[in-house]
Amino acid sequence: MKERSSTNAPTSQTDGSQRTMSKTVIHTSNVKKVYTMGTNKVFALRGVDLTVTAGEMIAVMGSSGSGKSTLMNILGCLDVPTEGSYELDGIRVDGLNRNQLADLRNQKLGFIFQGFNLLSRTSALDNVELPLLYDRSGRKMDTRALATASLQRVGLGDRLDHQPSELSGGQQQRVAIARALVTQPTLLLADEPTGNLDSHMTVEVMALFQELNEQGITVLIVTHEPDVARYAKRIVEVRDGRILRDHPVADRRRAADDLATLNAAGPEPDAAAIEEAA
Repeated sequence: MKERSSTNAPTSQTDGSQRTMSKTVIHTSNVKKVYTMGTNKVFALRGVDLTVTAGEMIAVMGSSGSGKSTLMNILGCLDVPTEGSYELDGIRVDGLNRNQLADLRNQKLGFIFQGFNLLSRTSALDNVELPLLYDRSGRKMDTRALATASLQRVGLGDRLDHQPSELSGGQQQRVAIARALVTQPTLLLADEPTGNLDSHMTVEVMALFQELNEQGITVLIVTHEPDVARYAKRIVEVRDGRILRDHPVADRRRAADDLATLNAAGPEPDAAAIEEAA
C-alpha cells in the first residue's frame, strides 16, 4: 500500500472567524461500479466525487437501489471501483489486492452494522478483542487492556463478562461500537446502525456517535431515516448511483438533549396497560 500525501480541504473553526486546514480522510474521484450479470450490465455507481475531512459526521441517505450500499462497500474497502480512484487517509485503495484491502480495513476502519454481528455465547470483552487478534502489524500488544478500555469508553465497563443475550439492544450496539473503536481507526463506518433499535435506544446510540465525533472521530453513517440523519453535520443524498445533493444539516439536533427529554418524560405505557385502564 503506497501512502500518498492527502488532499487538504479548508474547514471552518468553531467560531467561524478563521479557516484551518483539515486532513482528508476520504477522497473519491469519478468512482463507478458496474456489475455484469450474464449479458446485462448494472450500473450501481455512475461517477461519485466525495471528499470527507477529519472530524466530520456525515449521513449518507438514499432509497433501496440508490447505490448507497455499493458506495459504503467501496468506502469500507469491501469492494473496489470499476473505474475512478479512491484514497483513504492518503492511501490509494483502487488496485490493492485482497490481503492489502484486509490490512487496510483492520488498520484504518471501524465497522458498525444494523445486526450488531456479535458472537453469541461470547463475552462482550471477547467480542471487542476480536479485531485486535487479526492485526498483523504487531503494534497492539495488550489486547485485553485495549478491549477493556474500549468498553469503558462506551459506558459498558461493568458489562465486560456479559454475553449478547444478557444485554439490551442498545447495549449490544454499544459493544459493536466498542469493537469498531478498539483498533483506533481513522474512520467509523456505520451501516443502518439504528435499524434494529427502538426510538429511545436510537437516540441513545446517536448521542454516543455525537460524543465520539466531538472527541475528533470521523463518522459516516448510512441510513434511510431522516430523523437519524438530522444528528449528522452533513447529509449526502444518493440516487441512481449519483450524489444528488450534498449539504450541511440545518438545525442539527443534539441527541444528548433529546435523550434527556425522553428520560424526563419517563417510559411510555404499553398497549396492554392502556387497554386495561380504558
